[in-house]
Amino acid sequence: MILAVDTSLGTSVALIDVDGARRGEAMTTDPLGHAEVIGDLLVRVLDEAGPDDITQVVAGMGPGPFTGLRIGIAAARTFALGRGIPVVAVPSHLAAALTALETEGENGPFAIVTDARRREVAITVFDGIDDDGIPHVAADTVLVRAVDADAHLDGIRRIDVASLSATDLARVGARAQAAGRTLAGHEPLYMRHPDVTMPGAPKKVGS
Repeated sequence: MILAVDTSLGTSVALIDVDGARRGEAMTTDPLGHAEVIGDLLVRVLDEAGPDDITQVVAGMGPGPFTGLRIGIAAARTFALGRGIPVVAVPSHLAAALTALETEGENGPFAIVTDARRREVAITVFDGIDDDGIPHVAADTVLVRAVDADAHLDGIRRIDVASLSATDLARVGARAQAAGRTLAGHEPLYMRHPDVTMPGAPKKVGS
């Protein structure tokens, strides 16, 4: 089985079989409180799916908030480390794009749009699905002021996403692994880095 964890929007956890069939899924759309719920969601999904072996973990890499993403990715990496299995990094918008392609039958370019807070949105443009069954990225993720999003898209259909399917994240990861593809690096796609920074050296006080 394949476990997927994503905290780019709410918190979502899922298990699928190697053929992509969902074995269990649990989520909350609350954009905060990832640390408080992720353990319970993992336990719920593992109990629901049964005792079969998990062979890999898929981690949603954003775009998302700094703290939220770190919690989900740390949970995925810790679980994988404890079992000695690989982690597959997948941009979170790919899961939302796969959901749109398979449930809404999108034809032609479309954009996945997620709330980036501070009156901004994160946008990734997709166009169809490739030979490996992975949504094709037509334009990389950008951060845009919410009021400028439609002008930026210039007529491309937008799909505003408030929650993300960890099941589809797992499916993208499984397809990437089967095709020998790397979809993301080790660094998450943060919407922005935290405002809090380490203080500099104290200033010298003259006599």
